[in-house]
Amino acid sequence: MNILGIDFEEWYHPELVKPFIKNDKKDLKISKGINKILDWLNKRETFATFFVVGELIEKEPTLFDKIISEGHEIAFHTMNHNRLDDEGFKEKFEEELEQFDKLTSGKSKGFRAPTFSLNKNTSWVIDHLIKKKYVYDSSIVPAKTKMYGIPEAPISPYRISSENIAKENKNSALIEFPLLRTKFFGKKIPAGGGFFLRFLPLKTITNEVKSYQKMNIPATFYIHSWELVPELMPSLPLPIVNKFVTYYKLKKALPKMDKLLEKFDFTSFERYLKIE
Repeated sequence: MNILGIDFEEWYHPELVKPFIKNDKKDLKISKGINKILDWLNKRETFATFFVVGELIEKEPTLFDKIISEGHEIAFHTMNHNRLDDEGFKEKFEEELEQFDKLTSGKSKGFRAPTFSLNKNTSWVIDHLIKKKYVYDSSIVPAKTKMYGIPEAPISPYRISSENIAKENKNSALIEFPLLRTKFFGKKIPAGGGFFLRFLPLKTITNEVKSYQKMNIPATFYIHSWELVPELMPSLPLPIVNKFVTYYKLKKALPKMDKLLEKFDFTSFERYLKIE
């Protein structure tokens, strides 16, 4: 069994987009695609965990009701899609946890750091999550990219601690679910979602999932809400690299993920962990 998380965020949240958006233009677009996303999951008889940016539930409370009523799960993706290493964010994280807890009636048991910004300098977040009795995190990518990655981290789920985020600590109460990685031309690279899901050949990803299955390791995937409803993602005037990473084969993301759901079994984090 493999695991599917949906990073539910708006068109203005991605790190490569955020700096180029004015505050007065942050209207909701992607959130209007929730029914399409839920219908797709229902068609595939698949449950997913929605890592939701909290401000979206504040602005559109029905999002929470729709996700939960379909049997899916809510998890925390910060209130405004802040990187953990943003200036001053450490001081307000605990307050955001409390805020999200109230918005979601305490149903969130998991967390994902925006842009996978959990690293040795932001490991403080783990202690906050444990204090709040969170059960799992999925912020580690065991491969190095320009924006994120802990290549020395395990590829299978492990108990993570703030002392060493890349090593198992059996005494920790928090379980880490690293994202799928593969080797491409001999180099370790992410394979479990985002740009790399769109970039890599489907056969490469499929073979890696099969490899994980042989090792009895769940392949943990993520996909952004705006990748599932590309028709709602505005075409933004971004720098060349930012635009390439954001829009490269954007319309291929859903069909590609759909083929993976057709070929392999996926479920949500809590269902995988059998949390009642």
